[in-house]
Amino acid sequence: MPNSSSVSEFLLLALADTRQLQLLHFWLLLGIYLAALLGNGLISTAVACDHRLHTPMYFFLLNLALLDLGCISTTLPKAMANALWHTRHISYAGCAAQVFFLFFFISAEYSLLTVMSYDRYVAICKPLHYGTLLGSRACATMAAAAWGTGLFHALLHTANTFSLTLCQSNAVDQFFCEIPHILKLSCSESYLREVGLIVVSVLLELGCFVFIVVSYVQIFRAVLRIPSEQGRHKAFSTCLPHLAVLSLLVSSAFFAYLKPSSISSPSLDMVVSFLYSVVPPTVNPLIYSMRNQELKDAVWKLMTSRKQHLL
Repeated sequence: MPNSSSVSEFLLLALADTRQLQLLHFWLLLGIYLAALLGNGLISTAVACDHRLHTPMYFFLLNLALLDLGCISTTLPKAMANALWHTRHISYAGCAAQVFFLFFFISAEYSLLTVMSYDRYVAICKPLHYGTLLGSRACATMAAAAWGTGLFHALLHTANTFSLTLCQSNAVDQFFCEIPHILKLSCSESYLREVGLIVVSVLLELGCFVFIVVSYVQIFRAVLRIPSEQGRHKAFSTCLPHLAVLSLLVSSAFFAYLKPSSISSPSLDMVVSFLYSVVPPTVNPLIYSMRNQELKDAVWKLMTSRKQHLL
C-alpha cells in the first residue's frame, strides 16, 4: 500500500467472532440507538413546542440534544450494518465522513457545555443581569460559536489526517474510524503534525475546562449561601446534570486520545470510545430530565397530547 490514494476502503474492528454474537450485538446497538433517538427527540420536541421552556437554559439543552443525535448517528448505524451483514468494510469516503462528523459533534458539544456552564453561572451568581447578559441574540451567538468551533476543528483534523501517507495496513482497530487508530496506519513522520494538532486542541479544551471549574466554584459558593433548603435543591438540580454529562464526556474522550500506547488494547480502546461516543448521547436525556420537573412535565404533556390525538 504505497500511499493513501491507493486505499479505497478500511476494515473496522469486528464486534464479535461468531455469527450469534454479531446478531446479539446488532440488537443491543439497535436498542441503544432507538433509546437515544427517542430521548433526544422527545427533549428537542418538548423544548421547541412548549413556550414555558423558551429560556436560555432549555435553548442550549435543545442544541445539546441535536448534537447528541448527530453524534450517535455517526457511529452506530455503520456498526449495526456491519454486524447484521457480517462485514467489516467501510469506504474511504465513509471513513473520512465518520472522522469529520464525530469530531464536529464532540467538539461542538464540549464548546456548548462550556457555554452552558456560563449560563448556570449567570443564572445563580448574577440573577439580576440574566436577561441582559443572556438575551436571545447573545444565546444564538454563543450557540453558533459552539457549532462553528466544532466545524473548524473537524475540518482541520479531517483534512490533516487524510492527507497522511498510509502504508501499514487498512485495518482500523476500532468499531468506527477514529483518528488515533488511523494515525497508527501512517508510515511517515508526517503523522506527528496531526499529533501536534491534537495536543493544541487538548490545550484549548483544557482552557475551557478551567473556565468551567472556576464557574462552578463560584456557583457552589453562591448556592451554599442560599438560606432556604428548597432554593439550594433547585439550584443543585440544574447544575449536577451538567456536571455529570461533562465529566463523562471529558474523562473518556481525553483518555481515548491521550492514553499511552503501552496500555492500549482493542477491548480497552473499544470500551473507552463507546463511553464518549455512544453513552453520553444515550444517557443525557435521562440525566437532564431526571432532576428537572419542568422538563418532565413538558415531555409528559407532549406524550399524552400525542396519545390523545392518535385516539
